Amino acid sequence: MSQLVTSPSLKEFFKSLLEETIRRRQVSVGQTTEFYLVNLLAEFASSDKLFSKGDDGRAEQEPLAVLYHRALQQQRDERIRTLRRLGDVSLYQAGFFSDALRERPVGADYYIQMGGAAYGQIAELAPGAGVASVYRELSARFRALVEVLAEIAARGLVRNGPAGALKVYERWTRTGDDTLQRILVDAGLVPVKGWAN
Repeated sequence: MSQLVTSPSLKEFFKSLLEETIRRRQVSVGQTTEFYLVNLLAEFASSDKLFSKGDDGRAEQEPLAVLYHRALQQQRDERIRTLRRLGDVSLYQAGFFSDALRERPVGADYYIQMGGAAYGQIAELAPGAGVASVYRELSARFRALVEVLAEIAARGLVRNGPAGALKVYERWTRTGDDTLQRILVDAGLVPVKGWAN
């Protein structure tokens, strides 16, 4: 059964989840970077923010390579916006939808490389040292932050009931990931490999 989340705001809810997961995973990020990540999670809580409007008005997901190519053609401010979109989408997709990425021609590693590189380029183009340091940190810790978001996603699935817990269990049996095992144990489940086969 789904649990009702009571939090004064979506940002406070994500801030709490993010702080807890960052602490548990022992990932070191600055407060400004953490604030950036909270805003990213709150923004993408609305799934339409992940998609662009196509020429026909339908939502579509623009390939990362197209975003990157467009960024190369743009002036600095527009380039920063496009690279930010590329980094943000890559981070969110690789963190929350890594299973879906396994079925695509390019996997999570592609998203991690593209997103980390995009944030790194923003750090070089950014007008202020403070802004540059946030993007430098996002670039340097991209893979670790993907793992933070993946843990948040898995814990959310387990809290959503048996169907979500089963998805996490299936992923654990396939990958043997210790984090997924810990999530299942924390939820009161005793994972046993090979049980579902």
